[in-house]
Amino acid sequence: MTKPRVLVVFGTRPEVIKLAPVLHELRRREDLDARLCVTAQHREMLDQMMANFGLRPDFDLNLMEPEQDLNRLSCRALPRIQAVLKAARPDFLVVQGDTTTTFVSALAAFYERVPVAHVEAGLRSFDRSNPYPEEINRVMTARLCELHFAPTETARRNLLTEGIRESDVVRTGNTIVDALDWCVSRAHRFADPELRRALEALGPQDKAVLVTTHRRENLGGPLESICEAFEILLRTHPGLHLFYPVHMNPKVQAVVRRRLRHPRAHLLAALDYFDLVHLLRRCDFVLTDSGGLQEEGPSLGKPVVVLRRVTERPEAVEAGVAALAGTDPRAIVEISSRLLQDPSFYAGMARKVGVYGDGKASARIVECLRHRLGLRAGMPEHYLCRA
Repeated sequence: MTKPRVLVVFGTRPEVIKLAPVLHELRRREDLDARLCVTAQHREMLDQMMANFGLRPDFDLNLMEPEQDLNRLSCRALPRIQAVLKAARPDFLVVQGDTTTTFVSALAAFYERVPVAHVEAGLRSFDRSNPYPEEINRVMTARLCELHFAPTETARRNLLTEGIRESDVVRTGNTIVDALDWCVSRAHRFADPELRRALEALGPQDKAVLVTTHRRENLGGPLESICEAFEILLRTHPGLHLFYPVHMNPKVQAVVRRRLRHPRAHLLAALDYFDLVHLLRRCDFVLTDSGGLQEEGPSLGKPVVVLRRVTERPEAVEAGVAALAGTDPRAIVEISSRLLQDPSFYAGMARKVGVYGDGKASARIVECLRHRLGLRAGMPEHYLCRA
């Protein structure tokens, strides 16, 4: 008999991290034929992350262009993904998160009558401009899918409120915890020698903070304000070191490299996942507008200061291990200074919490797919996420 075929599609660095565990799990099943298509919405960072997880695509659309426009990317991606669907003839398409690749792939599959499963479904900020365009990508993707893998109870309830059938929503936990466990369990060798040297030079009383910024809604004035906060923190806390993998977007590079010319601001190239996780484990806390780090930080017991006005990941904030600071320098400096100076405040936030799962999300996702494809009779109770 022909094995049911599952096609996984991704195009950006975060999608690789969160879908690599699912793809590895799919390929361990002898009764499934798992294929991988990459759009290369981001090229260099995508390739770096695929190498980390030992992945090679079956289809590579190589869509990235310099200064690419979302409209042009979408228009170019849709027929190319349609061609892959016609060639691969999958029984299910799997997408993740909130990228343009995610939405366009789901739309192409809907047009081709291929059922779509959405990993990390149901996240909502309820603000269509924050994050932009990701909030709308998620909402529209939900209308195209037949199976929704919600990482948390909040995400599950969001989907039910929007009218998604309860039988089509499965709470799985977040696959980022699976990826973290995979990475931590393997020996680490620095790919970035500059990062290694900077970490080795830290004194016993020095504080290390991981910083990332990349969101579109923070470009321009908001990023200038964020950098102003970093300048104040470096000036007022002599033992503070900022470890800042600077996003490759030229609009980020220009501002950050102009503003942060300080010996304790370590401006790094994009890190591979092993180096990023090692830095996260070594740092004292995180300053970020990244969605992934809002999940990775609490999973490793690192406080997270969120450089955004709203978040679609409220669980860590509700648990008291993340704080919304926005982009106002005063708020960023106030929260960060308390973490640096107040041991009891820091201890209250530096708690490892399992609000994003238990590291078994990928297995739940694959078993749900096998159930939908008629390869198993039902879903046993132990596959339901309780985290």
